[in-house]
Amino acid sequence: MDTADVEAVWRIESARIVAALTRFTGDFGLAEDAAQEAVAEALVSWPFAAPASPSGWLMATARRRAIDAIRRRAALKDRYALLAADDVAVDDDIDPDRIDDDVLALMFISCHPVLSREARVALTLRVVAGLSSEEIARAFLVPVPTVQARITRAKKTIAAAGVPFELPPAGERRERLGGVLSVIYVIFTEGSTATSGERLLRPDVAYEAIRLARTLAALQPDEPEVHGLLALCELTAARFPARTGPDGSPVLLEDQDRRRWNISAIRRGLAALAKASTRGLGPYGLQAAIAATHASAPSVEATDWDRIVVLYEALGRVAPSPVVELNRAVAVAMASGPAQALAIVDELIASDRLPGSHLVPTVRGELLTRLGRRPEARAELELAARLCANQRERSVLLRKAATLS
Repeated sequence: MDTADVEAVWRIESARIVAALTRFTGDFGLAEDAAQEAVAEALVSWPFAAPASPSGWLMATARRRAIDAIRRRAALKDRYALLAADDVAVDDDIDPDRIDDDVLALMFISCHPVLSREARVALTLRVVAGLSSEEIARAFLVPVPTVQARITRAKKTIAAAGVPFELPPAGERRERLGGVLSVIYVIFTEGSTATSGERLLRPDVAYEAIRLARTLAALQPDEPEVHGLLALCELTAARFPARTGPDGSPVLLEDQDRRRWNISAIRRGLAALAKASTRGLGPYGLQAAIAATHASAPSVEATDWDRIVVLYEALGRVAPSPVVELNRAVAVAMASGPAQALAIVDELIASDRLPGSHLVPTVRGELLTRLGRRPEARAELELAARLCANQRERSVLLRKAATLS
């Protein structure tokens, strides 16, 4: 096995291993450290002698590392005795092919309300998705020490708060599920449209979010919004192949070759949306329904924009936000013309609900262009370019502004 093989096994098995070790040791930080030591040992030994059962090898090695650490802690003798008492019983209990409540508990711990959003994202990507600190740092364009510090502080915060390794009670679980979903959504959003840097897309980050959403859907099959988020991610990711040109430059929706959209992802998204629709659509389900409307249209002109307007109005009622209003304005422009849409955008500006965002002048510039107010449109697009941190998006905005001179 080479390094890539080790990393692939770790990516698949890490959540189960950390979750099982946490249950046995009662120490989240110790479990994560022991698992990391096991994969480091695998990187050294597997290229020379690949194990018959890679997941079993990682579990056994991580358990030994945990035992060694516990031996050095005199205060934890009882837990050591429990952990080391019966290797066969432990191996029987840890089925590497099973997705069980341990992984779900790990998700809820990683997304615990005592942590900041940044810490939740970093910890979830580390212990549930199995990404390294370097991979997380590259994904969010922050220094590696910053990611490491967030993860370390998160583990200390969880330990200090006495967060138990267990699933929250059903009622509390439902209350906290929104926090878990929001972390996955943040990760996916960063992958689908990077907030800064030279690339528009970070597919590896987006696909990790989809993997997390699929795992959560398997563990919580009766929660409609879990399927709603999965549907939204699948349907959005289906357009990735057509969203950038060969040089990585953005391709606008109206210019995309829809034959390049991923049909399999669209089918998966529609199937998840059907499951989300069983008890009425929530915020993620409504966004997925909007994405499904785009996915089913042969062109921008043939898109059911009236339906999209209605869906955004519903979304604005259940999850009001200025971004939802801005997106509704875009849909209104397509359904009823730019004048009505401009009134919505100007109201957003008057209420100062999206200060410093490049999205507002971007949309306003497009609307003014359609209304023939070219000098104003150019000024808005140039302002949007100054505010935009993503270099690919900025270049598109500047090109559009240049055509209006």
